[in-house]
Amino acid sequence: MKRKVQRLKLKGSSKGQAPIIAGHTRPRSWIWLLLLPLTFSLYSLAFAAPATPRPNIVFVLIDDFGYADSGPYGAKDIRTPHMDRLAREGVKFTDFYANAPVCTPTRCGFITGRWQQRLGFEWAMGFSADSFRRKGTEWVKEPDIHALGLPTSVPTLPKMLKAAGYATGAFGKWHLGFKDEYNPTKHGFDEYFGELLGHCDYYTHEYYDGTYALRDGLKPVKVEGYLTDLLNQRAVQFVRKHAREPFFLYVPHLAVHCPFQPPDRPKPSVTKANMYDGDRRAYAAMVEKVDEGVGMLLVELERQGIADHTLFVLSSDNGGERYSDNSPLAHHKSTLWEGGIRVPCLMRWPAKLPKGKVTGQVGITMDLSATFAAVAFGVPPSGGPLPAKAGTPNFDGINLLPILTGEQPEQTRSLFWRIDRTGRQQKAVRHGQWKYLQDGNVEMLFDLANDISERRDVFFQHPEIFADLKRRLAEWEADLAKEKTEFLVK
Repeated sequence: MKRKVQRLKLKGSSKGQAPIIAGHTRPRSWIWLLLLPLTFSLYSLAFAAPATPRPNIVFVLIDDFGYADSGPYGAKDIRTPHMDRLAREGVKFTDFYANAPVCTPTRCGFITGRWQQRLGFEWAMGFSADSFRRKGTEWVKEPDIHALGLPTSVPTLPKMLKAAGYATGAFGKWHLGFKDEYNPTKHGFDEYFGELLGHCDYYTHEYYDGTYALRDGLKPVKVEGYLTDLLNQRAVQFVRKHAREPFFLYVPHLAVHCPFQPPDRPKPSVTKANMYDGDRRAYAAMVEKVDEGVGMLLVELERQGIADHTLFVLSSDNGGERYSDNSPLAHHKSTLWEGGIRVPCLMRWPAKLPKGKVTGQVGITMDLSATFAAVAFGVPPSGGPLPAKAGTPNFDGINLLPILTGEQPEQTRSLFWRIDRTGRQQKAVRHGQWKYLQDGNVEMLFDLANDISERRDVFFQHPEIFADLKRRLAEWEADLAKEKTEFLVK
């Protein structure tokens, strides 16, 4: 049975109007004069910003974005003036990582603030994954590629922020479950508009197998237009609508994931055969549309007078793929070499962060979850002191703000990655400047401080470091093994 599809026409929101104080009868003039000072006082209190307003949070997540595909990271053939501005007026990370080398696991890591393997996500959902459900002690193959998703019983960042009084909105690619029970509105978002699957046609909004992916909340909607434009418009409308209350805006773009359909070129429609057709010029045009949306958001934040009190973050869900430039990193998406997991990250918050700072602090996607929670509550989240009704995640990431503001020194920490699939086994650990990488049966050690491109295996020079990183990896995997997941996607 086909679902009823609602037709929706996007329009700009009208500007809010001040409330009118009215009564059944007009008071006598002398009474009105007595009440006038009180009326103005109440009016001022109603519209005055609080002395210490809770900051807004905007997170733009680009898909499959190359490390060197923006101005701040060295792009020469792609114009990104608004990303340039984020770097100029905020902080640029040189050593920031995605939780995973593909989409779904990184998005899970962000939404939950935890290692995605704790939930069962080793890989991205879709036609390229093997999916299983737990039946007692057995794993049973799940034949429907659209059947699984993030359980609503899991504590999430948007649930926590919503309980804390934040308006929450997500506009873009979800990729954490297609069915209604996994919809973003079930995970703490007040509003959602976007495509639910891993990718779709940017113009027809259909998956290659014909599955229609576009939703407004729970409703399938037919909207004409290029997907990146539609997401940019809805994100700006959300800012305009909620400018007088704290809000969390999540904009996970489909761009620049395949299909490589640039603006103003709706044909040919996407098929499994032509999904990867494209070129560098089309890719660049897609990136520039995302950058255009960053500029639209910055303009609207300024128009509303809240730009200085908004933490604005931009990053990618994994390394770049076809037509992207990951230089000077090795390899690309779907691998645990640096090109698959090291990603751009820019942060701007004029009221709090320094301008033009470049940091070598090692960070990861789920650190943003802990950082956003700290911003909302004004204290570093530890998983304990926050209100129980908020559904507080027990964060695996750290709050980055004290490090960026200089209140705390940079931290040396251990980060881990794993690909556990039939035909592909990779594991990696980064601790300080050192990285252990297992690719199939080959084990290597790299000194990233002196070899960012991972060209020189230094295992024989530093066997003690090699052994230490393997020990850390084994402890991490032992901790993950304690989790009893409901499903497995790998």
